[in-house]
Amino acid sequence: MLDIIKKASLGAVGSTNPVAFSYGTVTAAFPLQIQIDQRFILSGPALVLPESVMESKLELDGREIVLRRGLDSGDRVLLVRMQGGQSYLVLDRLVNL
Repeated sequence: MLDIIKKASLGAVGSTNPVAFSYGTVTAAFPLQIQIDQRFILSGPALVLPESVMESKLELDGREIVLRRGLDSGDRVLLVRMQGGQSYLVLDRLVNL
């Protein structure tokens, strides 16, 4: 019974802050590395990327056309820290107006 109460209380604490938004800067494109708020650098399996930030190319009449460029050094991105803080989802590249 005590274990069930402990698990329930841990779940309640974890659900109070399920996600957090962060800003990051791409420090390297290959392999991808993103620095979060000048505190630490994420890479590899810690990053979850949607198709919208991946490079997309099309070959037309023997020419390669870039439809959308991928992330590159210096790009600012918006990230969501997943519950538990083990992985970050890159939402999109940020632009200056």
